[in-house]
Amino acid sequence: MYQMFHKREDGHDDSIWSVAWARSEKDNSENIVTGGVDDLVKSWNWRDDFLDYKATLKGHQLGVVSVTINAAGTVAASSSLDSTIKLWDLDSSKQIKSIDAGPVDCWTVAFSPDGQYIGSGSHSGKINLFGIESGKLEQSLDTRGKFIMSIAYSPDGHYIACGGIDGIVCIFDLATGKLLHTLEGHAMPIRSLTFSPDSQLLTTCSDDTSIKIYDVQHANLIGTLSGHGSYVLCVDFCPDNTHFATSSSDRKVKVWDAGMRRCVHTFTEHSDQVWGVAYNENGSKLVSVSDDKNVVIYECPI
Repeated sequence: MYQMFHKREDGHDDSIWSVAWARSEKDNSENIVTGGVDDLVKSWNWRDDFLDYKATLKGHQLGVVSVTINAAGTVAASSSLDSTIKLWDLDSSKQIKSIDAGPVDCWTVAFSPDGQYIGSGSHSGKINLFGIESGKLEQSLDTRGKFIMSIAYSPDGHYIACGGIDGIVCIFDLATGKLLHTLEGHAMPIRSLTFSPDSQLLTTCSDDTSIKIYDVQHANLIGTLSGHGSYVLCVDFCPDNTHFATSSSDRKVKVWDAGMRRCVHTFTEHSDQVWGVAYNENGSKLVSVSDDKNVVIYECPI
């Protein structure tokens, strides 16, 4: 049964813009990381059905736009309006590295599946790939487009996709660095995109209020879903490879069935726009964060 499971009010002192959830390979702990307008990154542990505050990770000078956790669940990355990407050890809650991404040149961040790189979109239409060890820019993939608002790696490590402020999706082959597909599906900025766990599907969401599902290999549009009443801000695919969740400026979180191409549940727990949504490792739980400063955990049937 879909239901709200836990709510943490005032998780941050201001709007919460981003959230990530991963299980640590080191100690099996469930790590949740949030980033907010208050310049702070916070780490939490989900244990015994309770969201336990762990640490506040300080260092950014401006609002935190994006947070992500590596596949091993041990290192978090955050990007900020201060143009830096910071890496954090989730065990010790210490900063590992700070990467200067250049003036106004980092937005969404994503770890490569092997944990060796951190990718970020830029205002110049390039995807910048920074080495985790070196802390330096190792490769740039040029979309020849506009400001990149969202990026995602395919779980199999073959592709990286990005969504632009102009509503265009680009998919690159990571082995060759070549642009494989350009998809002109949306009419407005693409805030978020995500691959399915089997890397076969790409789901995108946009300010045009729609969600689109593409077949990655053939770059075919499989379906366009509507149901949100305003900008769709975030999308995350469920580990079951069937469902995905979206969050929106309409204050709702929706769960969709990708195969049936329909909404199966709508959560209405937030009182302001919902910037981020993320599944846990097995898809039994979902977390969302909002301008209302709350962190909400939901139960999802698996």
